[in-house]
Amino acid sequence: MLTGLSWLALEVKYLERARSFYADALELTVRDRREDELVFAAGETDLVCRRPTGVPRGGLHTHYAFSIPAEEYDDWWNRLEEDHDLEEAKFGSSRSLYLYDPDGNCVELGQRDVAGPGIDGVFEVVLEVEDLDRATSFYADLGFETVDEGENRRRVRMAGPMALELWEPHLGLADARGGVHVDLGFETSEPTAALEAVSDRVATVDRVGDEEVVVRDPDGHVLTFRT
Repeated sequence: MLTGLSWLALEVKYLERARSFYADALELTVRDRREDELVFAAGETDLVCRRPTGVPRGGLHTHYAFSIPAEEYDDWWNRLEEDHDLEEAKFGSSRSLYLYDPDGNCVELGQRDVAGPGIDGVFEVVLEVEDLDRATSFYADLGFETVDEGENRRRVRMAGPMALELWEPHLGLADARGGVHVDLGFETSEPTAALEAVSDRVATVDRVGDEEVVVRDPDGHVLTFRT
């Protein structure tokens, strides 16, 4: 139903500070600059840094993960450790490094099978939810499939256009937290079909059109379904 992640939006206080981190430290290209937003190209997904001047706001303390080619990992670590406190986690044969942006978002750079060079896509987003069963059911009806559950049943990992982790409030690796009021844009051939799948459980329907539907999930995350 949902075929791609179009964008992930984060809330930032100062655009220039965000630009310095994402463009200079992480080498993302600025795709667009608006009065209160910076849009960075992260592979096929846009990373939007947005000042809190209206709605939808971007996500706060959002943990998410960028894909990098496996062979670039050591170079990224050596370059970033000069100015940032890094943590590392291993997942089988793959490694990920974690650092924080200036607004408290936990950014992961993980080894993936991508072409690169540099950051080439967003492969994971973590949302904070109040009721894990309710959130899991909601996203399952949008086509996400549960692939893992935490031992303490406080998190669920789902596969879809990207890996979606649903966390009840807690601290994860690198003391990361799930994001609140996160703004996500999804590609789909049938926006109204996505709405119909969850229409009885959305918190609000903000916009409905043939090419775009905007809703808020039960936890207040803003979801756009767009052709």
